Amino acid sequence: MDQSTLINAAKEIREKAYVPYSKFAVGAALLTKSGKIYTGCNIENAAYGVTCCAERIAIFKAIADGEKEFQHMAVVADSNRPVPPCGSCRQVMSEFFPENMEITLTNLQDENKNILMKDLLPFSFQSADME
Repeated sequence: MDQSTLINAAKEIREKAYVPYSKFAVGAALLTKSGKIYTGCNIENAAYGVTCCAERIAIFKAIADGEKEFQHMAVVADSNRPVPPCGSCRQVMSEFFPENMEITLTNLQDENKNILMKDLLPFSFQSADME
């Protein structure tokens, strides 16, 4: 599957974002090793702390469906630069993505930045740190 298919899926789901407060809609599309795409959009709440980002929604949907192996993610927003994931999303991504997995960050002007998981969150907290 090519990168543009994943980006288009992220753009499509972005339109369903619930963002009445920030007005900052984000879409994410996650490709599993089995070839299935899981999408997510950000969903805000008046109690900001319970808001959930697009990246985490896509990951959690895939995990809840039994998927555990991932090969690529695309994230899109209407931003001036390719949209970077927040710190919470980076930590969740580091839990489930292999360090050499590619993540495509983009915006509505089709500016893309491809980055590996290990470069997105270097020296991340890992389960081995609790042993």
